[in-house]
Amino acid sequence: MHQVKAVVARSKGAPVELVTINVPDPGPGEALVQVQACGVCHTDLHYREGGINDDFPFLLGHEAAGVVEAVGEGVTEVAPGDFVVLNWRAVCGECRACTRGEPQYCFATHNATQKMTLAEGPDAGTELSPALGIGAFAEKTLVAAGQCTKVDPEARPAAVGLLGCGVMAGLGAAINTGGVTRGSSVAVIGCGGVGMAAIAGSVLAGADTVIAVDVDDRKLEMARGMGATHTVNSRETDPVAAIKEICAASLLHPGAEGADVVVEAVGRPETWEQAFYARDLAGTVVLVGVPTPDMEVPRIPLIDVFGRGGALKSSWYGDCLPGRDFPMLVDLYRQGRLDLDAFVTEEVGIGDVEAAFEKMHGGPGVEPVLRSVVVL
Repeated sequence: MHQVKAVVARSKGAPVELVTINVPDPGPGEALVQVQACGVCHTDLHYREGGINDDFPFLLGHEAAGVVEAVGEGVTEVAPGDFVVLNWRAVCGECRACTRGEPQYCFATHNATQKMTLAEGPDAGTELSPALGIGAFAEKTLVAAGQCTKVDPEARPAAVGLLGCGVMAGLGAAINTGGVTRGSSVAVIGCGGVGMAAIAGSVLAGADTVIAVDVDDRKLEMARGMGATHTVNSRETDPVAAIKEICAASLLHPGAEGADVVVEAVGRPETWEQAFYARDLAGTVVLVGVPTPDMEVPRIPLIDVFGRGGALKSSWYGDCLPGRDFPMLVDLYRQGRLDLDAFVTEEVGIGDVEAAFEKMHGGPGVEPVLRSVVVL
């Protein structure tokens, strides 16, 4: 058993607390990881606000990189000393998705079996719910060994740990789900961390036209830095009309009626509807923004769905395979071809998570933050 400092959300809407928790030694199929860095993601804030479920208390943090300290019985994929990026879920290898060669859709993913617990106070011994099965705002965490992916140990933990969620979600939405390739035209609606990653992924894949859409000119300027060729402030301009005009004027897509791929990285019905109408005939819409349970698909005439053809897709975790995608993307980062450092706005301490949450709300005088990263 290990006692470490960790960030916990005890109840809905309450400020997070830095407390001492118990982390068990790894059992069969498990790995104990010494966390080196963990990004502060909007999903962690959703957990704190009760937007995921009400299984409080939560051990927050899930975009993490670190070093394997110990492994349990039967673990062969990683060993003590390995530098790893953590992922949400270990695939089973046996369900119908896995057996048909599509483990990225595994229907029986799993996390560590043993529970981490509170170590002190009147509620000592209370089991913690780790965010996305990871719980990495902690000096050490316990995960299923299959949640650990070995990558180049020379990589910067604060940068590559972001592949564990937001950056992989956006990159994968463009490349894996959307099928962006050389010469594609792409529009990305919403330029937070996930949307920026979709822009970076589109550029990496060789897209010819990459249009960033947001309501904040500061984010649009950042999108230019990520490689966007055009920007649209949708507070001032009709984004559908603007995307159509830009694509139709492209030398590679003369007369196009929209973008080949539109990535919706907001998760709202109105922006999804914009994405639907901003794609070209036979184009693809990719929903990677996370909606709330009360949101519904807009009432779009069925003839429009039929008449435009193409595909309407959702992208969960960028349809990634961590064992395939993480090492490849880290290698591209090490080669200078994928600027993961650009996603790290600031490095903070483990006691600064609540302040990082406050920065997410933005507003006048607050500079946009792609990621605050806790460095341990």
